[in-house]
Amino acid sequence: MSVRKIKLVNFRNIEDTVLDVSSPEVVLTGENGQGKTNLIEALYILCYGNSFRTQRLSDCIRHGEDSFEISFVYEDVAGLESRVSFSYDGDVKTIRIDGRPVKDRKELIYNLPCIVFSHEDMEFVRGEPENRRRFFNQIMTMYDVTFFDYLRAYGHVLRQRNVAIKDARIELLDVYDMKLADYGQHIVRSRAAVCEAFDAIFPDIYSLVSGEERKISITYKPSWPLELTTEGILEKLRSSRETDIHMGTTTSGPHRDRFLINDENGLFVNSASTGQVRLASIVMRIAQAAFFRQKTGENPLLLVDDVLLELDSVKRSRCLQAFGKYSQAFFTFLPDEKYFSDDDSNRFRKYIVSKGVFHEEIH
Repeated sequence: MSVRKIKLVNFRNIEDTVLDVSSPEVVLTGENGQGKTNLIEALYILCYGNSFRTQRLSDCIRHGEDSFEISFVYEDVAGLESRVSFSYDGDVKTIRIDGRPVKDRKELIYNLPCIVFSHEDMEFVRGEPENRRRFFNQIMTMYDVTFFDYLRAYGHVLRQRNVAIKDARIELLDVYDMKLADYGQHIVRSRAAVCEAFDAIFPDIYSLVSGEERKISITYKPSWPLELTTEGILEKLRSSRETDIHMGTTTSGPHRDRFLINDENGLFVNSASTGQVRLASIVMRIAQAAFFRQKTGENPLLLVDDVLLELDSVKRSRCLQAFGKYSQAFFTFLPDEKYFSDDDSNRFRKYIVSKGVFHEEIH
């Protein structure tokens, strides 16, 4: 699966254009702030239906305009072409696949599996627990529609329960607790299995890329212990009601789960340098791609946005090697950086980006 062409109208600072990106690797090079990341963001939106940079789609509308439209043509595993389009008018977003309206953005996730590498990924390592939950949620929703549905259902009931707590509608909590226990059990069990499988991949890749003997690992600490039955979960929810009412929110459940990144010294972030945190965040994405291939037998689309810039040449080379197989990859670099050998020049298409304009460089 790979993107053949992408069209952008009124998207951020990019001049309205249609780009031919029909190549195994596409390299975007230019100074910072010229539009490289904006193209990566547009590709991500077309794969996921939202942005990895902002929760407000209005941020993506070019200054002075009131809407944007983006689309791409991609080729599936059977060699057939399809078109995905996404538009936003400041109020309503419209998604279409081959002209057919898409009601649920989860159709996009299974349409063209995509993994983005960005500077914000460092928060998976050093940030709040919710960042690591989000990372593992994405890993699982890329291949497991059942988990996606349970996660949504749990979030919906959780919001209802929190409203009931704030409105002092305590009589509703028994009903919400039953639903939370049902949906939450599936989430906890799925997360435990995936974390165990992910941890069988992640440490080896980190050692390979870093060259360190550091014993790094990821462990799952659920809010509801795995051995709890449905009745045990209900009892836990009942016993925490007084606290929930005092706090005005639900204090127990998968939305409070933690994923811990450890080494032989304890929490990895407590002893790791900024460079090691950066490298670990890149390796988490590499491991995500490897895990996806392992679960599905398919190769994902990779969007690699500037994350290799701060690595030395040895670690950069190891990262490129560790990426493994992918259906297609987009890379952003600063000018004059060495990213591929001259022997690979026939594999990639290169665009020089300046002030939102993309100029193809012919080899």
